[in-house]
Amino acid sequence: MKLQLLTITAVLFMALATGGCAQSIKKENKNMNENKENQVNLSENEWKEKLTPQQYYILREKGTERPFTGEFYMHKEKGIYKCAGCGSELFTDEMKFDSHCGWPSFDREIEGGKIKQTKDYSHGMIRIEITCAKCDGHLGHIFDDGPTETGVRYCVNSLSLTFEPAKK
Repeated sequence: MKLQLLTITAVLFMALATGGCAQSIKKENKNMNENKENQVNLSENEWKEKLTPQQYYILREKGTERPFTGEFYMHKEKGIYKCAGCGSELFTDEMKFDSHCGWPSFDREIEGGKIKQTKDYSHGMIRIEITCAKCDGHLGHIFDDGPTETGVRYCVNSLSLTFEPAKK
């Protein structure tokens, strides 16, 4: 009886935690159809030629790099973070913060519909996946537990990004 009650409690907790997180994210699937004329449409073979095997795994197969291993996790240089697939400008250093989660975290994106948000039901969870609007490359996920005034955390794989230092 205690085991059943514990199991039910755990299931309810997970449902509320993941469902609440997903529901509080605004503008789901925003900007889905914007900028279609600027879309990057490569074949899978072309993507494999363009990207490293690790980048291909993240950007095209929706993989996740191990936490605390990415190049940009503790990166503090001033500049712009771009999509590794197409070069679209996604985040600035001013949007980055240390969330201690193991991946680069940002509290907002550069305006202009450069990132798409879609529900992700993989791995038994409900999350919001973020992808590049220009090339559909998987970037990571967005959560509503950010500590800044936005309350949002864009949790991004380093391998999905490149960095352009600010001009001095």
